[in-house]
Amino acid sequence: MPQNRSTSPDLCGYKFKDPGLLERALTHPSLSGKINYQRMEFLGDRVIGLIIADWLLERFPDEAEGKLNSRFTQLVRKETLAEICLEMDIRDRIRMTPSADSDGTREKVAILSDICEAVIGAVYIDGGIDSACKLIHSYWKTRIDAGSVDLRDSKTQLQEWAQARGIAIPEYDMVGRSGPDHNPIFTIEVRLGSGMTATGEGTSKRAGEQEAAGTLLKKLMEETQ
Repeated sequence: MPQNRSTSPDLCGYKFKDPGLLERALTHPSLSGKINYQRMEFLGDRVIGLIIADWLLERFPDEAEGKLNSRFTQLVRKETLAEICLEMDIRDRIRMTPSADSDGTREKVAILSDICEAVIGAVYIDGGIDSACKLIHSYWKTRIDAGSVDLRDSKTQLQEWAQARGIAIPEYDMVGRSGPDHNPIFTIEVRLGSGMTATGEGTSKRAGEQEAAGTLLKKLMEETQ
């Protein structure tokens, strides 16, 4: 089981002037009560949104708003943020209680995406918009440039997959809820008419449905390979 490691002031090529900001961004609420990543996550979410939206306008000057919005949704969804958190190699640096760790908190998509947002927020506070922009550009560049990216969300893709095969459209059910009232985690199960199921988690029911749909799509693709 990963142990909480001491926090180096260096992160992905950025050196914090105030290492305490990074430490806070990597601290799960289970460990220190109010001194945790949640406020920085709130800020980082907005910083990422602004920088990505501005980048898309510059990168795709002739695209309509609808397609830009689809690209934006793909780039800031929790699954993408969780992937980037893993690419930053900071999963094992997340500080949490042993009980939270043993419950698999460190592996949850919702937690990893929150940490990604918190780290971006911490970089913004410590180094300003230019530093945050540089970090975001380094991790999102290949995703921005991916011309073959499927701009449909996972729920839409799964529904279209089922309809093309004459299967009843997917049904979604909430099968669990955890966490505090101000920051709940919803567990959603999706079921196809064929009987296949998958679950996903998110900080909203919609986010949980998207994750569940994405997980089931991966299962379906693996079966056809």
